[in-house]
This record gives sequence, C-alpha cells and structure tokens, in this order.
Amino acid sequence: MLNFDDKKFEEKTLAREEIFSGKIFHVVKDVVSLHDGQESFRELVFHNGGTAIAPVHNNKMILVGQYRKALEKFIFEIPAGKLEKGEEKDPKAAVLRELEEETGYLAQDLTEITAFYGTPGFSSEKTYVYFSSNLTKVEHPKPADDGEFLEQIEVTLSEAKKMIELEQIADAKTIMAIWYWEMQYLKKELENNA
Repeated sequence: MLNFDDKKFEEKTLAREEIFSGKIFHVVKDVVSLHDGQESFRELVFHNGGTAIAPVHNNKMILVGQYRKALEKFIFEIPAGKLEKGEEKDPKAAVLRELEEETGYLAQDLTEITAFYGTPGFSSEKTYVYFSSNLTKVEHPKPADDGEFLEQIEVTLSEAKKMIELEQIADAKTIMAIWYWEMQYLKKELENNA
C-alpha cells in the first residue's frame, strides 16, 4: 500500500462553477475528467476546518449541548468550533479559546487524539481533536459566541456511552473522544493490575 500510485485516479478539474460563498464555507460544482477519459461532476464544500477538545475534570467529561438545526434536534458534544482564517496552522490556540468560551475552563496540557476529514466525498473540512484531563476553572472566562446557547453537563464514562446509545451524542468527534477516553481508562486499569 505504501507504493500505491496516488495519481492514478486523480480527477482533473475542467471547469468550476461558484455556487455559494458564505461565512463558514464555500460551495462549488466542478466538471472533472476521470482516469478512464470520461467526464463527471463533483459538488464540493470548502471549509477552514474545526477543532474540538475532550475535557475531563474529576473523572467526568464536560459536554455542551445545543440545538443543531441541520439535525433538527438538541445533542451533546465536546466543546468545538470552526477555525478562523489563518488558524489552520495553530488549531491548539483555537481549541483553547473554544474550551474557555464554552465551558469556562483552561487546559494545562493537550494531547492530540486525531485529525480527520468527516465527509471527504464532498467536504474539505478537517477537524483536530484534543484531550485534556488537567483543567483549571477561569474566574472571568471569554464570552460565548453571539447566538450560541449552550447547556453544560459533566458525565461519567458509562453515562457518555449510554448517551451514544440514546443518540443524545451523535457526532463523530464526540464519539471518537469518548472511545479515546475509554481506551485511556482501560490502559490505566491494566497498568494498575500489572
């Protein structure tokens, strides 16, 4: 697999139509040439990316709940936010800002869990996910973004897993963060029993 020719299936852009340019993302429709000579089209969303953090305090994960219009429902997630222009090079600074705005905590250390593309078939959005269990409460935290209404809760690992079953937690970044937290928990148990 390491010697795979990644250019073999490259799709050359023949034409691009601008569909929408907004505050958060940009949408285009491309006409592409396929490797077999045929033409097709691709509808693409370009996004600066996002950042998220799994904050654990006193053996409980801090989650924020909010209504997600695209889903037409209220769900709980780890604190997260979009990367502003220029922040792609420093997602750690962005995640620390989001953590403070959404929870009132600062992280004293960060471990990168992963960085992933959620839907690479049509979107360039890359999300950086971090973990921290060394948190400090801020006396006067930065305010939340305008129009952002959040409900903050703290849950145990078993409560978080139950919330996944009930689809109260339904987004990929939060589910990945909870799996990571569970792996860290199991790792500690193995070390303690060794």
